[in-house]
Amino acid sequence: MHNHVRRLANAADEKIQIQAATYKSVTISGSELGDHDIRAYLNPGRIRVAEPFEMVILQGGSAEACSPGGRDIFQATVIDFDRQIRLSGATTALYMTHAYVAPHEDAHPGMIREIESLYVSTGNRIGALVIPVGLAFEEAYRRRPGMLLHKAHDGSHPDLLGTYLAACVTYATLYAKSPDGNLYDYYGGIDRDTARFLQQVAESTVRLFFSPN
Repeated sequence: MHNHVRRLANAADEKIQIQAATYKSVTISGSELGDHDIRAYLNPGRIRVAEPFEMVILQGGSAEACSPGGRDIFQATVIDFDRQIRLSGATTALYMTHAYVAPHEDAHPGMIREIESLYVSTGNRIGALVIPVGLAFEEAYRRRPGMLLHKAHDGSHPDLLGTYLAACVTYATLYAKSPDGNLYDYYGGIDRDTARFLQQVAESTVRLFFSPN
């Protein structure tokens, strides 16, 4: 997903800003946030990034928001990781995950509200930027119910369109710029109408999320 964000930024004529930027993704299959060794990741050169990070984006599993124990562990982990991230000179952001959909066995109508509550409350507690990806998924499905943003076989992992939408939301949040009209479309892999629709969903979701109440 981080490569899509980079390409969106390049397509927006921001090469001067990001030509020296390094994006690095570290994932563990089937894991929770606390399974990661954040101390190791933050050491310059440890994961083939020579300079200290400016920002570290933390993402848990969607299911962590669905039980009191999972929420407590997630929040405690984020607080601990944020302390270490700040000590390294970086800032923390939280990537709000999307909810499961059918056929996932744990999909349920209120899941996105549980995820939203967890990420917003945790972000407020540590003063971290929250990237509202899950809310954009909800809005895209509301506008186009027949659209497929998840892998059809599991209802959990994002498909190409879901990944593109998440990248647009991340780009809009981190760069404070609208992705609407951006020419990056995965090298023609996403038709222009669909790309523009997802860009507009991302733009409106981010704008509404950060607007004063």
